[in-house]
Amino acid sequence: YVESLSTYARQFLELMEKPDIDSIEGLSPAISIEQKTSSRNPRSTVGTVTEIYDYLRLLYARIGRIYCHKCDREISSQTVQQIVDQVRSIPAKTRVMILSPVISRRKGEFKKDLNELRKKGFVRVRINGEVRSLEEEITLDKKFNHTIEAVVDRLIIKQNMGKRLTDSVEIGLLQGMGTLVVAILKENGKNEELLFSEKFACSYCNISYPELEPRLFSFNSPHGACPSCDGLGTKMVIDPELIVPDTSLSIRDGAIKPWEKRTSLNFHQMLESLAGHFKFKLNTPFKKLTKTTQNILLYGAGEETIKYIYERNDEQQYYTGTYDGIILDLERRYHETDSAAAREEVAKFMRTLPCASCKGTRLKKEGISVRVGKYNIIKLTEYSISHLYEFFQ
Repeated sequence: YVESLSTYARQFLELMEKPDIDSIEGLSPAISIEQKTSSRNPRSTVGTVTEIYDYLRLLYARIGRIYCHKCDREISSQTVQQIVDQVRSIPAKTRVMILSPVISRRKGEFKKDLNELRKKGFVRVRINGEVRSLEEEITLDKKFNHTIEAVVDRLIIKQNMGKRLTDSVEIGLLQGMGTLVVAILKENGKNEELLFSEKFACSYCNISYPELEPRLFSFNSPHGACPSCDGLGTKMVIDPELIVPDTSLSIRDGAIKPWEKRTSLNFHQMLESLAGHFKFKLNTPFKKLTKTTQNILLYGAGEETIKYIYERNDEQQYYTGTYDGIILDLERRYHETDSAAAREEVAKFMRTLPCASCKGTRLKKEGISVRVGKYNIIKLTEYSISHLYEFFQ
């Protein structure tokens, strides 16, 4: 098995002497790899070192199915002919309506969009599920979300409808930028809808997905790695518990650890201004401050304008500004400083935690959204070899 690996992979494995025999029969191949990185590369796993993960990536790129990471609907791309064939498979004499999505759950009046449809020759639209004529004056409340679809054609399924159906599908896809809805109209009023797309995109959530290829599932490639943690699965983040290790202390007594060395008059006057604006006392224990006040001190006050008052030479001066919070201030210093010492100082208040964006999976949402059976590729990598064998059986 080891000799079947690439030269690159073999350099990380401890090779053994060849046995003093001519042949052995009936033995199954085995892999024995210690569960730790020999190259000290935080990106390496048993799967990547043995290159088994490469085969999984290829598998997911070839037979994986995409599910929208927002609404969990399955997404697939189809050709015009495939769409036509699927519509033709609907039982004969069924009434259908071919619709082209224009606006999907957005606020506005959309007068310009409706006028564009009139100019293009469309006669009807479906607005929020109701079919309306474009000859009438349509007024929409801009305070509410609306869904608008152009009615491309209304048909009754029968044998000799090939060209008309094909033309309608092509027009619908062109108007809907690659997306089409076929409404199946039933006599009992319980209509069904089929969503078709020429590309990998969720029309319900307006999210596009790339073509499936192996690099989409690689956390060592910028095409697949989570952009937030660069494919590591973890991030160094500011920990509020390290910033305020003793909540029984007040701000004045040093509850906020990074402020211990901030002894200038200007800094203390800034704190007085904050306390005056948000109506709290600097000598109140941190744990007795309201949750709102604690969050403001840690995470900032957003765009709220604060009046900062300073006394210089017996004169009172002031300016207005915002307050970003101690956590944002430390994050900015950590990422923007060129000083290793300054970064090391901030690191005292940080912990390594699973990345909040990818939840420790290392991959972009697009990669995690692809499944074989019920599972995404990261779920399979968590299984033992025996469990994986059962899955593929």
